[in-house]
Amino acid sequence: MATHRLLDTRTTSFGELLGNGRRYQVPTFQRDYAWTEENWEELWQDILTSYEMEEPHFMGAIVTQIPHKTAISFRKGNRILIVDGQQRLTTLSILVIAVIYQLQVLINEECEPEANRERQEILRRTYLGDRDPGSLRYSSKLALNENDDGFYQNNLVNLRVNQDVYGVTTSERKLWQSFQYFSRQLAVHPVFSRDGSLLATLLTDTVAKQLVFIQISIEDGSNAYVLFETLNSRGVELGIADLLKNYIFSLLKGPVDHAAGRYDWQKIVRTVGMTKFSDFLKCYLSMRTHNVRQARLFKATRESIQDAAQALDLLSSLSQYSELYVALSDENDDFWLRYNHGKLTREYVRQLGIFKAFQTYPVLMAAFSRFDENKFEKLLKVLTVLAFRYLVVGGLTPHDLEKNCNLLAIDISEGRVKSPRAAYERLASVYVQDEKFQQDFSVLILENQRQKKLVKYILRQLERYESGRDIPEESFSVEHILPQNPNEAWQQTFSKTNLSRSIYRLGNLTPLEANLNSALGRADFSRKRVVFAKSVYAMTRELQYDEWTANAITFRQEEMAKQAVKIWRIDY
Repeated sequence: MATHRLLDTRTTSFGELLGNGRRYQVPTFQRDYAWTEENWEELWQDILTSYEMEEPHFMGAIVTQIPHKTAISFRKGNRILIVDGQQRLTTLSILVIAVIYQLQVLINEECEPEANRERQEILRRTYLGDRDPGSLRYSSKLALNENDDGFYQNNLVNLRVNQDVYGVTTSERKLWQSFQYFSRQLAVHPVFSRDGSLLATLLTDTVAKQLVFIQISIEDGSNAYVLFETLNSRGVELGIADLLKNYIFSLLKGPVDHAAGRYDWQKIVRTVGMTKFSDFLKCYLSMRTHNVRQARLFKATRESIQDAAQALDLLSSLSQYSELYVALSDENDDFWLRYNHGKLTREYVRQLGIFKAFQTYPVLMAAFSRFDENKFEKLLKVLTVLAFRYLVVGGLTPHDLEKNCNLLAIDISEGRVKSPRAAYERLASVYVQDEKFQQDFSVLILENQRQKKLVKYILRQLERYESGRDIPEESFSVEHILPQNPNEAWQQTFSKTNLSRSIYRLGNLTPLEANLNSALGRADFSRKRVVFAKSVYAMTRELQYDEWTANAITFRQEEMAKQAVKIWRIDY
């Protein structure tokens, strides 16, 4: 029986990982690429901070499985398996591709073409991969899993970036959007966008040298996956909680302090939970501190707590805010009843949860003890409208909203902002104006299965505006007029391109009684129109078009967008 053992645990950089001549493989059974803009934005900000401060940034642990050094398969060059860390390495490799692409933009614009061409080749060979002498195609040192690798190699590694990418899978779309995100950031950055030398230096000096990992290498066998499960079961949040707990209790003196500290600590952990602790701590610190990064939570806390009195004050304050933090994620929490907040307050809390507008939580935590019930409810409305326009419809980067909410939370905590109107004025820079909001709403696409609550929320608001009466979201199902799985008749009406683009457009969705929806199935529009006319929902009864086409969907959604401007607005 083979012996399985830990080969090595060491600190390494991104440059050492991909610049050492070795090749890596994401196992077939590992999950597909899943990072989103929130992850890309956080990584990009960490890179910029590392660049500006010339400090290393810790990227966490990665686990690799290495075949035995004497094995024939290893001598033949089989790839090292990435058991944990594939999302980070994949994203960094996409950043490398974006840098190489930006150099190509400079070459096309005749900006130091020879020098930038040489930089391209050096960066490719060092961090990406070599050309096959036969096909002249590039192959990456990193191979993704079976579902993602074809798209990654063909479209990204080989820079086929001007092609249509419709009809791709969800993970392939995220790979593509990741490339687009980093390409945009590089193209608009005042330092890197026009200087190939500085652009290359960002990669070779900051990304390659200052992004630091702990690499845990395991021989073939189950040990790698046992370790992977152990790391993931503990998680980063638990590590931060442990560090903070150990530090705080090291400052406490005597049994009385320790008893008080234990009481508050146990309440915090019991209320918030260990897996959410770092998110809670970040929200709490954001009421008082500028630009709190997730990776610096412990350091930021430690710098502000120097003695036993400060440690006990922190625990007491965290304990008090813990219940509010949890209640912000649950409109039915008893917390709201205890403080006599009405139904509308709880509805706004629910909406923020649907929008995933967690960036607003520090503002609400700061305002809760300083605003009366009426002002707090009005502030909630400001934040829900702003978040809907900015995050849901605008699809804008969460970073700017987070930054502005951070500044507002500090202003409320320090007494400079005392009303919902003043809060709105403080957030005016991230309030999407009517013209852009209407334009964005008119092209909004929502995948019903993944965003069901959001789809039903929007349809409910549109129906309430149209009919003048409120309807519970559980009272209707979402009807796709052009069906999600269209039959041949529908496919003849819509071109292949329009078919894929139209199904999840908001203009193609309408509320309908569940029994009517299930009976219709994939019926043609002439039959659906007869059923729609009998619906209790006003916006569905109005679907009396001669035929249902891509142009009809576009027209209907443009009309919805005009209504949306009036529904989601702040009247200050």
